[in-house]
Amino acid sequence: RYLLEQDFPGMRIGPEPTTDSFIAVMYGDSEGNVPGNALVVDPKKPFRKLSRFGNAFLNRFMCSQLPNQVLKSISIIDSPGILSGEKQRISRGYDFCQVLQWFAERVDRIILLFDAHKLDISDEFSEAIKSFRGQDDKIRVVLNKADQVDTQQLMRVYGALMWSLGKVINTPEVLRVYIGSFWAHPLQNTENRRLFEAEAQDLFKDIQSLPQKAAVRKLNDLIKRARLAKVHAYIISYLKKEMPSVFGKENKKKELISRLPEIYIQLQREYHISAGDFPEVKKMQELLETCDFTKFHSLKPKLIEAVDNMLANKIASLMSLISQEESNMPTEIVHGGAFDGTMAGPFGHGYGEGAKEGADEDEWVVAKDKPAYDEIFYTLSPINGKISGISAKKEMVTSKLPNSVLGKIWKLADCDGDGMLDDEEFALAKHLIKIKLDGYELPGTLPSHLVPPSHRKPFQTAE
Repeated sequence: RYLLEQDFPGMRIGPEPTTDSFIAVMYGDSEGNVPGNALVVDPKKPFRKLSRFGNAFLNRFMCSQLPNQVLKSISIIDSPGILSGEKQRISRGYDFCQVLQWFAERVDRIILLFDAHKLDISDEFSEAIKSFRGQDDKIRVVLNKADQVDTQQLMRVYGALMWSLGKVINTPEVLRVYIGSFWAHPLQNTENRRLFEAEAQDLFKDIQSLPQKAAVRKLNDLIKRARLAKVHAYIISYLKKEMPSVFGKENKKKELISRLPEIYIQLQREYHISAGDFPEVKKMQELLETCDFTKFHSLKPKLIEAVDNMLANKIASLMSLISQEESNMPTEIVHGGAFDGTMAGPFGHGYGEGAKEGADEDEWVVAKDKPAYDEIFYTLSPINGKISGISAKKEMVTSKLPNSVLGKIWKLADCDGDGMLDDEEFALAKHLIKIKLDGYELPGTLPSHLVPPSHRKPFQTAE
C-alpha cells in the first residue's frame, strides 16, 4: 500500500490479523480480482504449477490487478499474516511453508516485516523463514513502525531483532535490516526522522534496481537448477543400479533410503560434487518412501555431457549477450507511487544537505562562513593573495582526514588549477572538509553553485 500509494482490490489493513490470503498484486488495464482456481489455468500467468497445493490453497489465493505505474516494472506477492499463539494449532488446510518455498524460489526479493513495538518471531514465522533456506541472498528485513518507540527503545528492539534472526537464519553474514515507518501518516516520534529517510531511500534503491538485474538472476537460477538436476540424476541412477532384479526389492529400498547419507558421500567422492549441491537428506528420504525404485532410469552420460557443455560454454556466451543487450537498452528502474516522491523537488533525498546545500540560493553558500575561513587564510602568509600548496596542506591535515580525501578536496577547490589557493578557493576547501566531516559524500565534479564567484565565467550575451 505504501509503495503503490493506492488501495488494491482485496486489500485490508488493520491492527487485528487481517489478510488470510496470498494476493498477487500485478499490473492490469482495469481494476479487478482473479480468483485462484481461474488463475492457475491462465497460460499468460506464471502460477499454473500452484494447482498441486489443492483447493484449500486456491481458495486463499487471488490476483489483484490495477493500472499502477509501479506494477509495470514489478509484481508483488502479499503473503498472509503470520499466525501466533493458539491459532498456530489451527491448520490452514494446505502446506503454508511449501507454498512460501515455491514463491521464494521464483521471486527476486523477499521482504520480512517486523513491528518495532510488537517484536515476536512465532513458531510459524520461524518455520516460514526456514522455508527460505538457500534463498538467503534474496532476503531483506524491514523493522516497521519504528516511529512508535524512542531512540533508546529502538536501539534495544534492533538488538533483539538481530539476536532473534541469528537463531532462525543460519548465515555467516548479517542480514540487511531497514528501519523506518512505512505508511503515509505523521511520525509519532520525529527524533530519528533523518535515519528513517536514509533507510527508506536505501530500500527504494534496492527495489528499483531489481528490473535491471532480472535477466542475470534468471540465468543464475538456470545454472542452479541445471546443477541440481545433474546431482539428482546421479542419485536416482545409483538407486536404480543397486536394486535387485527379482526378489527382496522392498527390503533393499528401505536399506538404500536409510543409507542415503553414505550414498551422498560416495557420490561426492566419485563425481567430485560439492556437498552443498545435494538435496536435504531428510526431505529426500521422505520423498523416496513413495517412489518405485524399479521405474527409475539409468544414468545417461550423453545428457550429463550436454549439461556440462552448457555450463562450461553456452552460459558464458549467454552472459555476454545479456551484457550487450543491457548496454544498448535504457536503464530500467521502478517508477511511480512512493518511488517518485523521493526523487524530485526539495524533498528528494539529500536535497539541501552536504554538497547540495545552497543549490537553489542566489548567494554563494560558503560566504556565510567565509569570515572565519579568512582569518585562518591570513595566518598562512599569502603572497599576492594566494597561499602555496605546502601552506594549505599544513592547515588541511588538521582535519585528520586521509590524504586520499584531502587530495580530492584540493582538486575540487583549486578551480584555476594553478597549484595555489586564493581566499575564495581556500574557503571552498574548508567548506568541502566540513561536508566530509559531517558525514556526506564529496561530489565527483564541483557543482556550479559551489564555484567561487570570482571564478565563475560571465554569461555571454547573444548579439
